Amino acid sequence: MIYSDFDPKPTFRQFKRLIGDGEVGGKARGIAFAYNAIAGNPLESSVEFPDVNYVVTTEGFDEFVSDNGIETLLREHVASDAETCDEDTSQELFDRLSEAFHSGRIRSSLLQDLEVALESIGDFPLAIRSSSILEDSRKLSFAGKYGTRFSANIGSIRDRGDLLAGAVKEVWASLYNPAARAYRKKHGLVDSDESMAVVIQPVIGRLHNGMYYPEIAGTAFSKVYRRPSTRIKKENGVMRFCFGLGTRTVDRLKANISYLSHPMLRPQGNLPADIAMTSQSEFDYIDRNSGAFKTGLLSEHLSFILKEHKFASAFIEIFSDNVLYWAGSDQLSNGKPIFSFSNFPRRHPKFFNIVKDLSAFLEEKMGMPADMEFTYDTETEKLTLLQLRPLASYEEMARVEIPEVREEKIILMGNKMVSNGKLQNIHHLVFVDPDLYGKDATFHEVAREIGRINHKLSGTDYILVGPGRWGSTNPKLGVPVRYNEICHCGCLVEVGILESDYTPELSYGTHFFLDLDVDGTLYLPVFDGMKGNLFNRNWLDSSFYERKRHPAVRHYTGNFSVFMDGEKEIGAVISND
Repeated sequence: MIYSDFDPKPTFRQFKRLIGDGEVGGKARGIAFAYNAIAGNPLESSVEFPDVNYVVTTEGFDEFVSDNGIETLLREHVASDAETCDEDTSQELFDRLSEAFHSGRIRSSLLQDLEVALESIGDFPLAIRSSSILEDSRKLSFAGKYGTRFSANIGSIRDRGDLLAGAVKEVWASLYNPAARAYRKKHGLVDSDESMAVVIQPVIGRLHNGMYYPEIAGTAFSKVYRRPSTRIKKENGVMRFCFGLGTRTVDRLKANISYLSHPMLRPQGNLPADIAMTSQSEFDYIDRNSGAFKTGLLSEHLSFILKEHKFASAFIEIFSDNVLYWAGSDQLSNGKPIFSFSNFPRRHPKFFNIVKDLSAFLEEKMGMPADMEFTYDTETEKLTLLQLRPLASYEEMARVEIPEVREEKIILMGNKMVSNGKLQNIHHLVFVDPDLYGKDATFHEVAREIGRINHKLSGTDYILVGPGRWGSTNPKLGVPVRYNEICHCGCLVEVGILESDYTPELSYGTHFFLDLDVDGTLYLPVFDGMKGNLFNRNWLDSSFYERKRHPAVRHYTGNFSVFMDGEKEIGAVISND
Protein backbone atom coordinates (compact mmCIF):
# COMPACT_ATOMS: atom_id res chain seq x y z
CA MET A 1 0.00 0.00 0.00
CA ILE A 2 1.74 3.17 -1.28
CA TYR A 3 0.42 6.51 -0.02
CA SER A 4 0.81 8.35 -3.31
CA ASP A 5 -1.32 5.69 -5.11
CA PHE A 6 -3.79 5.03 -2.29
CA ASP A 7 -7.49 5.47 -3.12
CA PRO A 8 -9.40 6.39 0.07
CA LYS A 9 -12.92 6.36 -1.38
CA PRO A 10 -13.54 2.60 -1.04
CA THR A 11 -12.88 2.82 2.72
CA PHE A 12 -15.48 5.55 3.24
CA ARG A 13 -17.89 3.86 0.84
CA GLN A 14 -17.53 0.56 2.73
CA PHE A 15 -18.77 2.18 5.93
CA LYS A 16 -21.35 4.33 4.10
CA ARG A 17 -19.60 7.52 5.16
CA LEU A 18 -19.27 9.10 1.70
CA ILE A 19 -21.55 12.02 0.79
CA GLY A 20 -21.38 12.77 -2.94
CA ASP A 21 -19.43 11.42 -5.89
CA GLY A 22 -16.54 13.93 -6.00
CA GLU A 23 -13.04 13.85 -4.55
CA VAL A 24 -12.48 13.38 -0.82
CA GLY A 25 -9.33 15.51 -0.49
CA GLY A 26 -6.07 15.15 1.41
CA LYS A 27 -7.30 15.02 5.00
CA ALA A 28 -9.79 12.24 4.28
CA ARG A 29 -7.13 10.34 2.40
CA GLY A 30 -4.76 10.44 5.39
CA ILE A 31 -7.43 9.14 7.78
CA ALA A 32 -8.36 6.24 5.49
CA PHE A 33 -4.72 5.35 4.84
CA ALA A 34 -3.91 5.23 8.56
CA TYR A 35 -6.97 3.08 9.27
CA ASN A 36 -5.97 0.53 6.65
CA ALA A 37 -2.28 0.57 7.62
CA ILE A 38 -2.91 -0.08 11.33
CA ALA A 39 -5.58 -2.77 10.84
CA GLY A 40 -4.11 -6.11 11.93
CA ASN A 41 -0.94 -4.53 13.36
CA PRO A 42 -0.05 -4.88 17.08
CA LEU A 43 -0.49 -1.08 17.36
CA GLU A 44 -4.20 -1.65 16.84
CA SER A 45 -4.59 -2.50 20.55
CA SER A 46 -3.38 0.97 21.59
CA VAL A 47 -4.59 3.18 18.72
CA GLU A 48 -8.20 4.08 18.01
CA PHE A 49 -10.00 6.21 15.43
CA PRO A 50 -13.08 8.40 15.81
CA ASP A 51 -16.11 6.14 15.67
CA VAL A 52 -17.50 8.08 12.71
CA ASN A 53 -15.77 10.00 9.91
CA TYR A 54 -18.09 11.41 7.23
CA VAL A 55 -16.77 13.06 4.08
CA VAL A 56 -18.72 15.62 2.05
CA THR A 57 -16.94 15.29 -1.29
CA THR A 58 -16.00 18.15 -3.60
CA GLU A 59 -19.25 17.57 -5.48
CA GLY A 60 -21.15 19.43 -2.75
CA PHE A 61 -18.78 22.39 -2.96
CA ASP A 62 -18.88 22.57 -6.76
CA GLU A 63 -22.70 22.41 -6.82
CA PHE A 64 -22.98 25.11 -4.15
CA VAL A 65 -20.66 27.47 -6.05
CA SER A 66 -22.61 26.91 -9.28
CA ASP A 67 -26.09 27.12 -7.73
CA ASN A 68 -25.45 30.41 -5.93
CA GLY A 69 -23.71 32.34 -8.70
CA ILE A 70 -20.50 32.50 -6.73
CA GLU A 71 -18.45 31.78 -9.86
CA THR A 72 -19.21 35.31 -11.10
CA LEU A 73 -18.10 36.83 -7.80
CA LEU A 74 -14.96 34.68 -7.90
CA ARG A 75 -14.08 36.01 -11.34
CA GLU A 76 -14.55 39.57 -10.08
CA HIS A 77 -12.45 38.71 -7.04
CA VAL A 78 -9.58 37.38 -9.14
CA ALA A 79 -9.72 40.26 -11.65
CA SER A 80 -9.83 42.93 -8.94
CA ASP A 81 -7.09 41.23 -6.96
CA ALA A 82 -4.86 41.06 -10.02
CA GLU A 83 -5.47 44.75 -10.74
CA THR A 84 -4.91 46.14 -7.26
CA CYS A 85 -2.64 43.51 -5.66
CA ASP A 86 -3.42 45.13 -2.34
CA GLU A 87 -3.69 43.30 1.00
CA ASP A 88 -6.57 45.44 2.25
CA THR A 89 -8.54 44.98 -0.98
CA SER A 90 -7.91 41.24 -0.90
CA GLN A 91 -9.39 41.01 2.61
CA GLU A 92 -12.37 43.16 1.61
CA LEU A 93 -13.12 40.91 -1.35
CA PHE A 94 -12.80 37.81 0.81
CA ASP A 95 -15.31 39.32 3.22
CA ARG A 96 -17.73 39.64 0.29
CA LEU A 97 -17.11 36.03 -0.68
CA SER A 98 -17.65 34.86 2.89
CA GLU A 99 -21.01 36.64 3.00
CA ALA A 100 -21.99 35.00 -0.30
CA PHE A 101 -21.17 31.57 1.11
CA HIS A 102 -23.01 32.37 4.33
CA SER A 103 -26.21 33.45 2.54
CA GLY A 104 -26.05 30.80 -0.19
CA ARG A 105 -28.44 27.82 -0.23
CA ILE A 106 -27.25 24.23 0.03
CA ARG A 107 -29.19 21.67 -2.03
CA SER A 108 -31.90 19.87 -0.07
CA SER A 109 -30.41 16.47 -0.97
CA LEU A 110 -27.14 17.42 0.76
CA LEU A 111 -28.99 18.81 3.77
CA GLN A 112 -30.81 15.49 4.10
CA ASP A 113 -27.49 13.63 3.90
CA LEU A 114 -26.09 15.85 6.68
CA GLU A 115 -29.08 15.03 8.89
CA VAL A 116 -28.51 11.31 8.29
CA ALA A 117 -24.88 11.80 9.32
CA LEU A 118 -25.98 13.57 12.50
CA GLU A 119 -28.30 10.73 13.42
CA SER A 120 -25.39 8.32 13.02
CA ILE A 121 -22.91 10.44 14.99
CA GLY A 122 -25.29 11.31 17.82
CA ASP A 123 -25.05 14.47 19.89
CA PHE A 124 -21.27 14.55 20.35
CA PRO A 125 -19.61 17.92 19.63
CA LEU A 126 -18.33 18.00 16.05
CA ALA A 127 -15.15 19.07 14.29
CA ILE A 128 -15.77 20.11 10.68
CA ARG A 129 -12.41 20.04 8.90
CA SER A 130 -11.25 21.12 5.46
CA SER A 131 -10.09 18.36 3.10
CA SER A 132 -9.16 20.09 -0.14
CA ILE A 133 -7.72 18.29 -3.15
CA LEU A 134 -4.34 20.06 -2.75
CA GLU A 135 -4.24 19.80 1.03
CA ASP A 136 -1.81 17.46 2.81
CA SER A 137 0.10 16.59 -0.37
CA ARG A 138 3.68 15.36 -0.30
CA LYS A 139 5.12 18.78 -1.14
CA LEU A 140 2.57 21.23 0.28
CA SER A 141 0.62 20.71 3.49
CA PHE A 142 -1.62 23.82 3.41
CA ALA A 143 -1.59 23.30 7.20
CA GLY A 144 -3.70 25.96 8.90
CA LYS A 145 -4.61 27.69 5.64
CA TYR A 146 -8.17 26.42 5.50
CA GLY A 147 -10.88 26.40 8.13
CA THR A 148 -11.78 24.01 10.92
CA ARG A 149 -15.02 24.74 12.74
CA PHE A 150 -16.49 23.27 15.91
CA SER A 151 -20.17 22.65 16.49
CA ALA A 152 -21.57 21.97 19.95
CA ASN A 153 -24.20 19.85 18.14
CA ILE A 154 -26.99 20.60 20.62
CA GLY A 155 -30.71 21.12 20.17
CA SER A 156 -33.20 19.50 17.83
CA ILE A 157 -32.06 17.61 14.74
CA ARG A 158 -33.10 20.65 12.70
CA ASP A 159 -31.03 22.98 14.87
CA ARG A 160 -28.05 20.65 14.73
CA GLY A 161 -28.42 20.38 10.97
CA ASP A 162 -28.44 24.16 10.59
CA LEU A 163 -25.32 24.45 12.75
CA LEU A 164 -23.55 21.78 10.70
CA ALA A 165 -24.56 23.28 7.35
CA GLY A 166 -23.33 26.71 8.48
CA ALA A 167 -20.00 25.24 9.55
CA VAL A 168 -19.59 23.41 6.23
CA LYS A 169 -20.17 26.66 4.32
CA GLU A 170 -17.58 28.46 6.46
CA VAL A 171 -15.02 25.74 5.70
CA TRP A 172 -15.85 25.97 2.00
CA ALA A 173 -15.40 29.75 2.06
CA SER A 174 -11.99 29.42 3.72
CA LEU A 175 -10.67 28.17 0.37
CA TYR A 176 -10.45 31.84 -0.67
CA ASN A 177 -9.03 33.49 2.43
CA PRO A 178 -5.98 35.72 1.79
CA ALA A 179 -3.50 33.36 3.50
CA ALA A 180 -4.61 30.38 1.41
CA ARG A 181 -4.51 32.36 -1.82
CA ALA A 182 -1.06 33.74 -1.00
CA TYR A 183 0.17 30.21 -0.26
CA ARG A 184 -1.12 28.94 -3.59
CA LYS A 185 0.40 31.88 -5.46
CA LYS A 186 3.75 31.47 -3.70
CA HIS A 187 3.91 27.87 -4.92
CA GLY A 188 2.75 28.45 -8.48
CA LEU A 189 -0.90 27.43 -8.08
CA VAL A 190 -4.11 29.26 -8.96
CA ASP A 191 -7.60 29.18 -7.46
CA SER A 192 -8.93 26.92 -10.21
CA ASP A 193 -6.45 24.21 -9.18
CA GLU A 194 -8.31 23.75 -5.91
CA SER A 195 -11.64 22.42 -4.64
CA MET A 196 -12.91 21.61 -1.17
CA ALA A 197 -14.20 18.46 0.48
CA VAL A 198 -15.10 18.42 4.18
CA VAL A 199 -14.48 15.82 6.92
CA ILE A 200 -17.02 15.65 9.76
CA GLN A 201 -15.72 14.03 12.97
CA PRO A 202 -16.98 13.78 16.54
CA VAL A 203 -14.67 15.72 18.85
CA ILE A 204 -12.81 13.17 20.94
CA GLY A 205 -13.03 13.86 24.66
CA ARG A 206 -15.18 13.57 27.75
CA LEU A 207 -17.78 15.72 29.44
CA HIS A 208 -16.50 17.30 32.66
CA ASN A 209 -19.23 19.25 34.45
CA GLY A 210 -20.48 20.88 31.25
CA MET A 211 -17.00 21.28 29.75
CA TYR A 212 -16.16 18.92 26.87
CA TYR A 213 -12.51 18.31 25.97
CA PRO A 214 -9.87 15.59 25.60
CA GLU A 215 -7.38 15.25 28.42
CA ILE A 216 -4.36 15.41 26.10
CA ALA A 217 -4.27 16.56 22.47
CA GLY A 218 -1.22 16.83 20.29
CA THR A 219 0.62 16.61 17.02
CA ALA A 220 3.68 14.48 16.23
CA PHE A 221 6.26 14.55 13.46
CA SER A 222 8.34 11.48 12.60
CA LYS A 223 11.22 13.79 11.63
CA VAL A 224 12.42 16.96 13.35
CA TYR A 225 14.22 19.40 11.09
CA ARG A 226 14.74 22.26 13.55
CA ARG A 227 16.44 21.14 16.73
CA PRO A 228 17.51 22.91 19.95
CA SER A 229 20.43 20.55 20.58
CA THR A 230 22.86 18.47 18.53
CA ARG A 231 21.81 15.51 20.72
CA ILE A 232 18.56 15.44 18.78
CA LYS A 233 18.81 13.82 15.36
CA LYS A 234 16.32 14.64 12.65
CA GLU A 235 15.28 10.96 12.50
CA ASN A 236 14.18 11.02 16.16
CA GLY A 237 10.91 12.91 15.74
CA VAL A 238 9.10 15.36 18.01
CA MET A 239 5.65 15.96 19.43
CA ARG A 240 3.82 18.96 20.80
CA PHE A 241 0.84 18.48 23.10
CA CYS A 242 -1.44 20.26 25.53
CA PHE A 243 -4.24 19.77 28.02
CA GLY A 244 -7.70 20.25 26.48
CA LEU A 245 -8.65 20.81 22.86
CA GLY A 246 -5.70 20.62 20.47
CA THR A 247 -6.00 24.18 19.15
CA ARG A 248 -3.00 25.13 21.29
CA THR A 249 -0.75 22.55 19.68
CA VAL A 250 -1.10 23.78 16.10
CA ASP A 251 -1.26 27.52 16.82
CA ARG A 252 1.60 29.51 18.26
CA LEU A 253 0.29 29.34 21.80
CA LYS A 254 1.91 27.73 24.82
CA ALA A 255 2.12 23.93 24.75
CA ASN A 256 4.57 21.22 25.78
CA ILE A 257 7.36 19.97 23.49
CA SER A 258 8.88 16.48 23.76
CA TYR A 259 11.51 14.95 21.51
CA LEU A 260 10.61 11.30 20.99
CA SER A 261 14.14 10.06 21.71
CA HIS A 262 14.64 12.39 24.71
CA PRO A 263 11.21 13.03 26.31
CA MET A 264 12.77 14.69 29.37
CA LEU A 265 14.72 17.23 27.30
CA ARG A 266 13.11 20.67 27.43
CA PRO A 267 14.04 23.02 24.57
CA GLN A 268 13.62 26.02 26.90
CA GLY A 269 15.86 24.51 29.61
CA ASN A 270 15.10 23.21 33.11
CA LEU A 271 15.08 26.41 35.14
CA PRO A 272 11.69 26.79 36.89
CA ALA A 273 11.29 30.37 35.65
CA ASP A 274 11.85 29.32 32.03
CA ILE A 275 9.43 26.42 32.38
CA ALA A 276 6.79 28.67 33.93
CA MET A 277 7.21 31.32 31.22
CA THR A 278 6.69 28.84 28.38
CA SER A 279 4.08 26.51 29.91
CA GLN A 280 0.36 26.43 29.21
CA SER A 281 -1.82 28.06 31.88
CA GLU A 282 -5.09 28.11 29.90
CA PHE A 283 -7.01 25.35 28.15
CA ASP A 284 -9.72 25.23 25.49
CA TYR A 285 -13.03 23.39 25.71
CA ILE A 286 -16.56 23.29 24.31
CA ASP A 287 -19.25 24.53 26.70
CA ARG A 288 -22.08 22.02 26.31
CA ASN A 289 -24.56 24.33 28.01
CA SER A 290 -24.09 27.38 25.79
CA GLY A 291 -22.61 25.63 22.78
CA ALA A 292 -19.65 28.03 22.74
CA PHE A 293 -15.94 27.36 22.26
CA LYS A 294 -14.28 28.71 25.40
CA THR A 295 -10.92 29.15 27.10
CA GLY A 296 -10.53 28.38 30.80
CA LEU A 297 -7.88 29.53 33.25
CA LEU A 298 -6.12 26.74 35.11
CA SER A 299 -6.00 28.97 38.21
CA GLU A 300 -9.81 29.06 38.26
CA HIS A 301 -10.33 25.34 37.60
CA LEU A 302 -7.38 23.81 39.47
CA SER A 303 -9.27 22.11 42.30
CA PHE A 304 -11.83 20.72 39.85
CA ILE A 305 -9.15 19.36 37.48
CA LEU A 306 -7.24 17.74 40.35
CA LYS A 307 -10.43 15.91 41.37
CA GLU A 308 -11.60 15.12 37.84
CA HIS A 309 -8.28 13.87 36.42
CA LYS A 310 -6.71 11.02 38.34
CA PHE A 311 -3.17 11.69 37.14
CA ALA A 312 -3.28 15.49 37.10
CA SER A 313 -0.26 15.80 39.41
CA ALA A 314 1.87 14.41 36.58
CA PHE A 315 1.25 17.48 34.44
CA ILE A 316 0.33 20.33 36.82
CA GLU A 317 2.69 22.20 39.17
CA ILE A 318 2.65 25.47 41.12
CA PHE A 319 5.33 28.03 40.29
CA SER A 320 6.17 30.14 43.34
CA ASP A 321 9.36 31.90 44.51
CA ASN A 322 11.27 30.52 41.52
CA VAL A 323 10.44 26.94 42.51
CA LEU A 324 8.02 24.37 41.08
CA TYR A 325 5.81 22.73 43.71
CA TRP A 326 3.45 19.76 43.67
CA ALA A 327 0.01 20.72 42.34
CA GLY A 328 -1.72 20.00 45.64
CA SER A 329 0.70 22.00 47.79
CA ASP A 330 -0.23 25.02 49.89
CA GLN A 331 1.73 27.36 47.58
CA LEU A 332 -1.27 28.18 45.38
CA SER A 333 -2.07 31.41 47.23
CA ASN A 334 1.39 32.78 46.40
CA GLY A 335 2.05 31.05 43.10
CA LYS A 336 0.77 30.33 39.61
CA PRO A 337 -0.49 26.89 38.52
CA ILE A 338 0.86 25.71 35.16
CA PHE A 339 0.63 22.66 32.92
CA SER A 340 4.34 21.92 33.27
CA PHE A 341 4.17 18.20 32.34
CA SER A 342 7.36 17.77 34.42
CA ASN A 343 6.54 14.26 35.62
CA PHE A 344 4.59 13.16 32.58
CA PRO A 345 7.38 11.16 30.86
CA ARG A 346 8.10 9.25 34.09
CA ARG A 347 4.49 8.59 35.01
CA HIS A 348 3.19 7.83 31.52
CA PRO A 349 5.98 6.18 29.50
CA LYS A 350 3.39 4.24 27.50
CA PHE A 351 2.11 7.45 25.96
CA PHE A 352 5.56 8.37 24.65
CA ASN A 353 6.24 4.83 23.43
CA ILE A 354 2.95 4.69 21.51
CA VAL A 355 3.62 8.02 19.78
CA LYS A 356 7.20 7.05 18.96
CA ASP A 357 6.26 3.62 17.59
CA LEU A 358 3.26 4.95 15.68
CA SER A 359 5.25 7.76 14.07
CA ALA A 360 7.96 5.38 12.88
CA PHE A 361 5.39 2.84 11.67
CA LEU A 362 3.37 5.38 9.67
CA GLU A 363 6.51 6.84 8.12
CA GLU A 364 7.54 3.37 6.98
CA LYS A 365 4.09 2.61 5.57
CA MET A 366 3.79 5.97 3.80
CA GLY A 367 7.31 5.86 2.44
CA MET A 368 7.82 9.44 3.60
CA PRO A 369 7.97 11.42 6.89
CA ALA A 370 4.64 11.52 8.72
CA ASP A 371 2.70 14.25 10.53
CA MET A 372 -0.22 13.20 12.73
CA GLU A 373 -2.73 14.69 15.16
CA PHE A 374 -4.12 12.76 18.10
CA THR A 375 -5.76 12.76 21.51
CA TYR A 376 -4.81 10.65 24.54
CA ASP A 377 -6.52 9.63 27.76
CA THR A 378 -4.26 8.75 30.69
CA GLU A 379 -6.80 6.48 32.38
CA THR A 380 -7.70 4.32 29.37
CA GLU A 381 -4.17 4.65 27.91
CA LYS A 382 -5.69 4.89 24.45
CA LEU A 383 -4.49 7.18 21.67
CA THR A 384 -7.06 8.32 19.12
CA LEU A 385 -5.60 9.22 15.73
CA LEU A 386 -7.43 12.18 14.18
CA GLN A 387 -5.32 13.10 11.16
CA LEU A 388 -2.37 11.86 9.13
CA ARG A 389 -0.53 13.65 6.37
CA PRO A 390 2.91 13.68 4.74
CA LEU A 391 5.38 15.90 6.54
CA ALA A 392 6.80 18.55 4.25
CA SER A 393 10.55 18.10 3.91
CA TYR A 394 13.14 20.70 4.79
CA GLU A 395 16.58 20.69 3.24
CA GLU A 396 19.36 22.31 5.21
CA MET A 397 22.17 24.03 3.38
CA ALA A 398 25.72 22.77 3.63
CA ARG A 399 27.82 24.01 6.54
CA VAL A 400 27.84 27.81 6.82
CA GLU A 401 30.63 29.69 8.55
CA ILE A 402 30.00 33.09 10.11
CA PRO A 403 32.59 35.62 8.93
CA GLU A 404 34.63 37.72 11.35
CA VAL A 405 33.02 41.15 11.68
CA ARG A 406 33.25 43.99 14.18
CA GLU A 407 30.77 43.55 17.04
CA GLU A 408 29.04 46.85 16.29
CA LYS A 409 28.09 45.45 12.86
CA ILE A 410 26.26 42.51 14.42
CA ILE A 411 22.61 43.50 14.72
CA LEU A 412 21.29 40.22 16.11
CA MET A 413 22.84 36.94 17.30
CA GLY A 414 21.31 33.78 18.74
CA ASN A 415 22.53 30.34 19.78
CA LYS A 416 19.43 28.14 19.91
CA MET A 417 17.37 26.37 17.25
CA VAL A 418 19.88 27.26 14.52
CA SER A 419 19.88 25.41 11.18
CA ASN A 420 22.42 25.93 8.41
CA GLY A 421 21.54 28.69 5.99
CA LYS A 422 22.52 32.11 4.71
CA LEU A 423 21.21 35.18 2.92
CA GLN A 424 23.53 37.84 1.51
CA ASN A 425 23.07 41.34 0.13
CA ILE A 426 19.56 41.78 1.47
CA HIS A 427 18.47 45.41 1.25
CA HIS A 428 15.52 45.57 3.65
CA LEU A 429 15.12 44.90 7.36
CA VAL A 430 11.73 45.42 9.04
CA PHE A 431 11.65 45.74 12.83
CA VAL A 432 8.79 45.85 15.36
CA ASP A 433 10.00 47.70 18.46
CA PRO A 434 9.17 45.64 21.58
CA ASP A 435 9.15 48.84 23.66
CA LEU A 436 6.22 50.20 21.62
CA TYR A 437 4.41 47.03 20.61
CA GLY A 438 1.73 46.18 23.15
CA LYS A 439 1.72 49.58 24.82
CA ASP A 440 -1.86 49.89 23.62
CA ALA A 441 -4.42 47.56 22.06
CA THR A 442 -3.30 48.13 18.45
CA PHE A 443 -1.76 44.67 18.04
CA HIS A 444 -3.68 43.93 14.86
CA GLU A 445 -2.85 47.31 13.33
CA VAL A 446 0.82 46.33 13.63
CA ALA A 447 0.09 43.02 11.90
CA ARG A 448 -1.79 44.69 9.04
CA GLU A 449 1.06 47.18 8.57
CA ILE A 450 3.54 44.29 8.34
CA GLY A 451 1.25 42.79 5.70
CA ARG A 452 1.35 45.95 3.60
CA ILE A 453 5.15 46.08 3.81
CA ASN A 454 5.42 42.37 3.02
CA HIS A 455 3.40 42.90 -0.16
CA LYS A 456 5.61 45.80 -1.30
CA LEU A 457 8.80 43.80 -0.59
CA SER A 458 7.75 40.76 -2.64
CA GLY A 459 10.83 39.10 -4.14
CA THR A 460 13.36 40.75 -1.80
CA ASP A 461 13.85 38.04 0.89
CA TYR A 462 13.74 40.82 3.47
CA ILE A 463 14.58 40.28 7.15
CA LEU A 464 11.70 40.55 9.64
CA VAL A 465 12.43 41.14 13.34
CA GLY A 466 9.94 41.39 16.19
CA PRO A 467 9.15 40.51 19.80
CA GLY A 468 8.02 37.04 20.79
CA ARG A 469 6.13 34.68 18.52
CA TRP A 470 5.29 35.83 15.03
CA GLY A 471 1.86 34.57 14.04
CA SER A 472 0.58 33.90 17.55
CA THR A 473 -3.20 33.95 17.90
CA ASN A 474 -2.61 35.59 21.29
CA PRO A 475 -1.26 39.06 20.41
CA LYS A 476 0.29 39.41 23.87
CA LEU A 477 2.76 36.67 22.88
CA GLY A 478 3.72 38.18 19.53
CA VAL A 479 2.48 40.00 16.43
CA PRO A 480 -0.68 38.20 15.16
CA VAL A 481 0.27 38.16 11.47
CA ARG A 482 -1.23 35.75 8.95
CA TYR A 483 0.76 33.79 6.39
CA ASN A 484 0.01 36.22 3.57
CA GLU A 485 1.46 39.05 5.69
CA ILE A 486 4.94 37.53 6.07
CA CYS A 487 5.19 35.15 3.11
CA HIS A 488 7.90 37.12 1.27
CA CYS A 489 10.43 37.41 4.09
CA GLY A 490 13.64 35.38 3.81
CA CYS A 491 14.59 35.39 7.48
CA LEU A 492 12.30 35.62 10.48
CA VAL A 493 13.79 36.73 13.81
CA GLU A 494 11.98 36.42 17.14
CA VAL A 495 13.37 38.49 20.01
CA GLY A 496 12.80 37.31 23.57
CA ILE A 497 12.63 40.00 26.22
CA LEU A 498 13.32 38.45 29.62
CA GLU A 499 11.27 40.95 31.61
CA SER A 500 8.17 40.39 29.45
CA ASP A 501 6.15 37.48 28.11
CA TYR A 502 7.75 37.89 24.68
CA THR A 503 9.51 34.54 24.31
CA PRO A 504 10.42 32.84 21.03
CA GLU A 505 9.02 29.36 20.72
CA LEU A 506 11.80 26.82 20.43
CA SER A 507 9.47 24.25 19.00
CA TYR A 508 8.67 22.29 15.92
CA GLY A 509 5.10 21.14 15.56
CA THR A 510 2.97 24.12 14.58
CA HIS A 511 1.49 25.17 11.25
CA PHE A 512 3.82 28.16 11.45
CA PHE A 513 6.99 26.07 11.31
CA LEU A 514 5.61 23.92 8.51
CA ASP A 515 5.33 27.08 6.43
CA LEU A 516 8.92 28.05 7.19
CA ASP A 517 10.12 24.64 6.06
CA VAL A 518 8.15 24.57 2.82
CA ASP A 519 9.11 28.15 1.93
CA GLY A 520 12.78 27.75 2.91
CA THR A 521 12.58 30.68 5.34
CA LEU A 522 15.46 31.04 7.82
CA TYR A 523 14.49 31.29 11.49
CA LEU A 524 16.53 32.83 14.30
CA PRO A 525 15.42 33.20 17.95
CA VAL A 526 17.33 35.79 19.99
CA PHE A 527 17.12 36.04 23.78
CA ASP A 528 18.07 39.52 24.90
CA GLY A 529 20.50 39.42 27.82
CA MET A 530 21.24 35.71 27.58
CA LYS A 531 24.83 34.53 27.08
CA GLY A 532 25.70 34.03 23.41
CA ASN A 533 22.83 36.27 22.26
CA LEU A 534 22.90 39.86 21.05
CA PHE A 535 20.08 42.32 20.50
CA ASN A 536 21.90 45.44 19.31
CA ARG A 537 19.57 48.24 20.33
CA ASN A 538 22.32 50.78 19.77
CA TRP A 539 22.49 49.93 16.05
CA LEU A 540 18.69 49.82 15.73
CA ASP A 541 18.25 53.19 17.45
CA SER A 542 21.15 55.04 15.81
CA SER A 543 20.74 53.83 12.22
CA PHE A 544 18.41 55.62 9.84
CA TYR A 545 14.99 54.06 9.40
CA GLU A 546 11.61 54.94 7.95
CA ARG A 547 8.83 54.93 10.52
CA LYS A 548 5.69 53.36 9.12
CA ARG A 549 1.98 53.98 9.83
CA HIS A 550 2.25 52.38 13.25
CA PRO A 551 5.01 53.91 15.44
CA ALA A 552 6.21 50.44 16.53
CA VAL A 553 7.17 49.50 12.95
CA ARG A 554 10.52 50.54 11.46
CA HIS A 555 11.86 49.91 7.95
CA TYR A 556 15.65 49.97 7.47
CA THR A 557 17.26 50.11 4.03
CA GLY A 558 20.87 49.03 3.60
CA ASN A 559 22.93 45.94 2.94
CA PHE A 560 22.41 43.03 5.33
CA SER A 561 23.42 39.38 5.54
CA VAL A 562 22.25 36.42 7.59
CA PHE A 563 24.59 33.57 8.50
CA MET A 564 23.35 30.44 10.29
CA ASP A 565 25.92 27.88 11.44
CA GLY A 566 23.94 24.82 12.53
CA GLU A 567 27.04 22.92 13.65
CA LYS A 568 28.14 25.56 16.17
CA GLU A 569 24.52 26.62 16.78
CA ILE A 570 25.18 30.30 16.11
CA GLY A 571 23.15 32.57 13.87
CA ALA A 572 23.75 36.25 13.15
CA VAL A 573 22.23 39.15 11.23
CA ILE A 574 24.92 41.66 10.26
CA SER A 575 25.13 45.02 8.54
CA ASN A 576 27.49 45.15 5.56
CA ASP A 577 27.44 48.97 5.34
